[in-house]
Amino acid sequence: MAAILLLLLFSTFHTAIAQHGSANISLGSSLSPTNNPSLFSSSGNFAFGFFLEGNGFLIGIWISKIPEKKVVWTANRDDPPLSRDATLHLTVDGLILQPTEGQEIPITTISQSASSASMLDSGNFVLYDSQMKIIWQSFDYPTDTLLPGQQLMVGKELYSSVSETNHSTGKFQLIMQHDGNLVQYPVASSLTAAYAYYSSGTFTAGDNVTLNLSDDGHLYLLNSTDFYLKNLTNAGLPANQSNIYRMTIDVDGIFRLYSCLNGNSNWSIQWSSSNDKCDPKGICGLNSYCTLNDEQSVCSCLPGFDFIEQDDLSMGCQKNFTSGSCQSQKILTTFTMYPLENTIWENNPYSIFNTTKEYCQEACLGDCNCEAALFIDGQCRKQKLPMRYGRRKLDDSTIAFVKVGTRIITCILIYRHRVWTYKKISNQRSMGLTEDIFLQSFSYDELEKVTEGFKEELGKGAFGTVFKGTLSDHRVVAVKRLENVVNEGERQFRNELTMIARTHHKNLVRLLGYCYDGQNRLLVYEYMSNGSLAEFLFRLERHPTWDERVRISLGIGRGILYLHEECETQIIHCDIKPQNVLMDKDLCPKIADFGLSKLLKSDQTRTFTGVRGTTGYVAPEWYRRLPITVKADVYSFGIVLLEIICCRKNLDTNASMDEIVLVNWVCDCFEKGELDLLNADEEVDKKTFERIVKVGLWCIQNDPSLRPSMKKVVLMLEGTVDIPVPPSPTSFLSSIIASSG
Repeated sequence: MAAILLLLLFSTFHTAIAQHGSANISLGSSLSPTNNPSLFSSSGNFAFGFFLEGNGFLIGIWISKIPEKKVVWTANRDDPPLSRDATLHLTVDGLILQPTEGQEIPITTISQSASSASMLDSGNFVLYDSQMKIIWQSFDYPTDTLLPGQQLMVGKELYSSVSETNHSTGKFQLIMQHDGNLVQYPVASSLTAAYAYYSSGTFTAGDNVTLNLSDDGHLYLLNSTDFYLKNLTNAGLPANQSNIYRMTIDVDGIFRLYSCLNGNSNWSIQWSSSNDKCDPKGICGLNSYCTLNDEQSVCSCLPGFDFIEQDDLSMGCQKNFTSGSCQSQKILTTFTMYPLENTIWENNPYSIFNTTKEYCQEACLGDCNCEAALFIDGQCRKQKLPMRYGRRKLDDSTIAFVKVGTRIITCILIYRHRVWTYKKISNQRSMGLTEDIFLQSFSYDELEKVTEGFKEELGKGAFGTVFKGTLSDHRVVAVKRLENVVNEGERQFRNELTMIARTHHKNLVRLLGYCYDGQNRLLVYEYMSNGSLAEFLFRLERHPTWDERVRISLGIGRGILYLHEECETQIIHCDIKPQNVLMDKDLCPKIADFGLSKLLKSDQTRTFTGVRGTTGYVAPEWYRRLPITVKADVYSFGIVLLEIICCRKNLDTNASMDEIVLVNWVCDCFEKGELDLLNADEEVDKKTFERIVKVGLWCIQNDPSLRPSMKKVVLMLEGTVDIPVPPSPTSFLSSIIASSG
């Protein structure tokens, strides 16, 4: 093995000498790790070709005139490393990679025929047509670095690497936004102000602003008329022809301007976006927080948590105690609350109310769904795990109360503690916990008055008709008049509703009360002012933005995860579809009609006898009379997910023949590498789009065992776990349409 590596190093060195004065390659030329691995610029400052990473090779550009190789661009950076038998060819179709096994992989995408290529002294690798016109250049597709003369165009982004020795996409991004603002976000977040940790403050500059790096080390913003908006580096550096400059978003999430004397391996930091290494949100993993110690970031776990991997603290922390389900907590575990002062976190509560800090921790302690609570400016914000983006900040007054479990000797202690907690809480009406433990009972006459004789119909579904109403305390509600419910006693009916009422999640519609009056069965829900997701998604006047669609997808996924794994009694929804997702005033998605399937008569169907659900969203196992598990909801969610990101219905008879069935079209585009066709008329984040498509395709696998759990689905959507290439699912919708036609 040592002899092979020595031979490889000798070959690389020999080739470097041979090509030092040549920067061009002609049509038909090729590079490979063991034979002609690199193409150098005419000065020898930069090289393009294969470089060693881990146990294989990647294709990229690096600064070659310094002893320590610095990679500044990587092709297909998230693909596995290549073997030494791989070959890169220059063809009329551009740069084509031929791996040892498998299909050819395009490195460049061009619309004209290529004639030659060149590694320029600027660090830009270019393809030319027969007229020596540039038809593709690496400067247009930056990874984590900008070089002098290179621009970060509007709508483009830089992504940090995983580590100094792993150039795959890391956890942080720098985006040149369409509003003129240059902003940094953690990768696994929505692109909103709440998640930004750096901004250039130029959000009023409008579209077509670019980030530029000049030869003398100026890092500055220009608008479309070349008006000089802002110099980020404050002052230019002395012009020096022997200096090499680069701007890189480093693995720690901070982007810095570096200079290096040619031939010297020491890089000097000339400017950085922040001097606080805890600023990047997500520098520490889930359930951990960042503290500055001698200007270095130190990650610590929440109380009651340990690091998942001591050698990789970025993976975050996990509980060092077993809490069990919400129901089992009453028997197996008691809890105590640990305060963590001066720490800030992602603000993602499922319940908010005004109170004191003492009652805030008692409220979380008495709610088995609450795993932590943030007390901020007189407000208590109940949270579910995981906690994200934590950092210690001494000038912030936020207190995090973390619930930690301990074993107990007898159940009596729990009972006494819970009774004491309930009595204490029940005296604090301002905390809003009455609805947490109590469903209001209405008479039919009361609800008839509330709805003004059931005058304003909001919608009609499988379970009944929904009407708008106003309670005596002026709260607007939605009243659902159930139809075809099981003829059961009031106690059983109320028990089922109590189970639904005990669910608490920001992505579930809240049940407030009920009516059991003779043959009348009605439910009273919180009112969702923006209607259903179907109305919001498929309307013609305005589709939701890409960021809204990503946020909505993740919200629905988290809501289903709660029903499957986190609430007191596991709930299989059985009818996940856009019509059963409602949008509140802030466009937060909330799942409706969960838990009602038990109240439905066994012979009631929507499309097929014995099948519950809606054609196009129903999992194959329903039709095959197989046992129904939570994986049926996963299938339905996969269909909804593809509808959301493509902004169209799963079945569109007005589309062309190849596009009528959305699943077929998505699969075809994915296999052909043509995902751009699914969103041809709008700008989307391509990496996120591809990731979500892969999640959707895994969800709709015909075999339930191949579908991921909703917990895995949420992690994949968040970008915290890798997603393998999914097998191509057979379109179950197509077969149903064919058999019913």
